[in-house]
Amino acid sequence: MSDEYPGLGDRLLQIKGGIADACRAAGREPESATLIVVTKFHPASLVRELAGLGVVDVGENRHQEAQDKAAELADLDLNWHFIGQLQTKKARQAARYAHAIHSIDRERLVDSLAEGDRVIDAFVQVNLTDDPGRGGVSPTDLDRLAERVAAAPALRLRGVMAVAPLEEAPESAFARLAGYSERVRAIEPTATDISAGMTHDFAEAIAAGATHLRIGSAITGKRPEHR
Repeated sequence: MSDEYPGLGDRLLQIKGGIADACRAAGREPESATLIVVTKFHPASLVRELAGLGVVDVGENRHQEAQDKAAELADLDLNWHFIGQLQTKKARQAARYAHAIHSIDRERLVDSLAEGDRVIDAFVQVNLTDDPGRGGVSPTDLDRLAERVAAAPALRLRGVMAVAPLEEAPESAFARLAGYSERVRAIEPTATDISAGMTHDFAEAIAAGATHLRIGSAITGKRPEHR
């Protein structure tokens, strides 16, 4: 490995160890949780370094940046997870590189993705706050949106995604998300996945059943200045 990103491997191992510990504490196998390393604002060279350390799941939240990195790193066998708010007009472009989209929150977005050339794993993002300006569908509209995703030819409904509100204990937020997951499984029994948990709350997310963890700077280090 190069010396361009000192400490990267150690930080990755530390987070993996924390995930394994949290899984065991929850009575789960460590392999039941997928680590998605969020690399937003970091260069493609850091993602290449991560790939050399065994990382295969990479998360991005800006379309243009994700598209550029996916093209530059096309020689690597990576799974690209789009985790940010996706503009409807960019949806078809994102569908060309994304293996999974974690932020499906409205029917227009589903419509734009529905007839793509390849099947994409889809997570319905749920808003866990009372603020309609936050990302995610309202719980009252969850079932209808999940049904729409399940019926879309180019989407494979995998489950739900959410960000725990800062003003609420993560345990209670993720417990509610687990309940929403049950509602989605009633619509599509194979949609068992839960995308939840970041650096500060992944242990609580794992305890509540999270299967996909989105962890960034605790592994990648401080982000470069916003471009």
